[in-house]
Amino acid sequence: MKKVNKLPFYHEPVLAQEVLHYLLINPDGIYYDGTLGGGGHALLFLQKLTSQALYIGVDRDEQALEYARRRLSAFHNVVYYHGLYNDIGSALQAANCSRPDVIFLDLGVSSHQINSDQRGFAFRPHIALDMRMDREQALTAADILAEYEEKDLIRIFKEYGEERHSRRIARVIVRQRSEKPLRFSDDLISVIERCVPGKQKIKSYARIFQALRIEVNRELDILKEALEQGLNYLKPGGRMGVISYHSLEDRMVKNFFKEQENPCTCPPELPVCVCGKQPRLKRLRPWLIIPTEEEIKKNPRARSAKFRVGEKL
Repeated sequence: MKKVNKLPFYHEPVLAQEVLHYLLINPDGIYYDGTLGGGGHALLFLQKLTSQALYIGVDRDEQALEYARRRLSAFHNVVYYHGLYNDIGSALQAANCSRPDVIFLDLGVSSHQINSDQRGFAFRPHIALDMRMDREQALTAADILAEYEEKDLIRIFKEYGEERHSRRIARVIVRQRSEKPLRFSDDLISVIERCVPGKQKIKSYARIFQALRIEVNRELDILKEALEQGLNYLKPGGRMGVISYHSLEDRMVKNFFKEQENPCTCPPELPVCVCGKQPRLKRLRPWLIIPTEEEIKKNPRARSAKFRVGEKL
């Protein structure tokens, strides 16, 4: 086994053994990791793959890529690509290959990013409302709170946060920003506290911060594109595996896999299919894979993880 650089903790790879069990299908194959992060899952794969394999690690966060480069420096069959995980064609072209055997996406925000006050993902006090995965992009959470119309704030809080108090929170934000911009976590938490009663506040903090993060980073739009493009690029017999952490992402992955497994749009009363749409993927059982209680005890942030795997026909 190759010697691995010892670096400060980044995050614990979730569902590690399950990911390897379902996705380590060709030791000489091409692996596309669209959410490389600190390289936790990548390290597990690379220790099992041969030197003939190719591992393509993609991340929109330059800091994550730099960390992964150092962590995985013992391996010389890794191509690093700075971009979004739906940039599959461009990343494959940069790696001088066309069709991967495996596409893997771990959609969670890493512990490293959550714990970094400069990134603004957590609702701890005195943190700037940033939330950008890619620090080179312009739009921040503070910009959204300052510039979006009330109806658009309501929409993202409802759709991306599933927050029942969306209207009230959006209304107070618009009123508040005319007096003082909302630039720090404390400013937003103060608004939520005024709008949400009692013990519901903590969950509302999480929902509103989640909604802003999704909007800042276009997470659901990018996921939709990545699933569609990924299936197109994947080799027949190749596998796509996705770990999601909230219901919006998991629902999108689940529905995509189901639709690709049974794409027929004919009315149910027709005795035979006439639309001609053929299945492109089969879901692997169990259709939903979740962490064990033992893993959750060791890594509480794994609690909400949901892993789904499909194989291209």
